[in-house]
Amino acid sequence: MNKIAEKYADEIQKIIAKYPPEEKRSAVMSLLYIAQREDGHVSKQDISEIAEILEMTSTEVATLIGFYTLYYDKPGAKYRIQICNDLPCALRGADEFITKLCEKLGIQIGETTEDGLVSVEAVMCLAACDKAPMFQVQTGDGLEYHELQSVESTMELIEKWKAARDSQVS
Repeated sequence: MNKIAEKYADEIQKIIAKYPPEEKRSAVMSLLYIAQREDGHVSKQDISEIAEILEMTSTEVATLIGFYTLYYDKPGAKYRIQICNDLPCALRGADEFITKLCEKLGIQIGETTEDGLVSVEAVMCLAACDKAPMFQVQTGDGLEYHELQSVESTMELIEKWKAARDSQVS
C-alpha cells in the first residue's frame, strides 16, 4: 500500500516539479515532512516509499532522519520540546533549565512523559543564544519557538496543552 503516494499525490507532484527530473531526490526533505506530518514520525514503510518515489535507497533516506533533529523514525510525544543547550545557551542557564524541567516532568532527557504528551530533547543551536533558555516545540502542525523561558513558564505551557487535550477527550 502506498500511503504517501496515494494520499498526497498532488502535493508530491508539485514538490517534485520544482526540481529538474535528474535532481528529484532534492525533494526528499519535503517528502519526509509530509510523511511525518500525520503520525509524528516516518515509518519504515514511509522510508521505502519515499526512496522509491525519488529513486534513492532506503538507507539514503533513513540517514537524513538520523541526521536532522526535526525528523523521527519512532513514535513520540505529541509535543516534542527541543531545548538548545550548546555552549552559549548553557552559559545562560540552559543546562540547569533542562535538568529542572525534566525533574518536574519525571523524565530524563530524551524520554516521554507517561501520558505521551511531552518529550524533552537537547539539541544544538536554535539561533537564539541571547534569548536562552529557549526551545522549539515540534508538533504535527509545525514549530513554535519559546524564548527566555523558565521552568515555571514552560510548565504553564504544558498545562495549557494538557487542558486542550482533556477538552478534546471530553
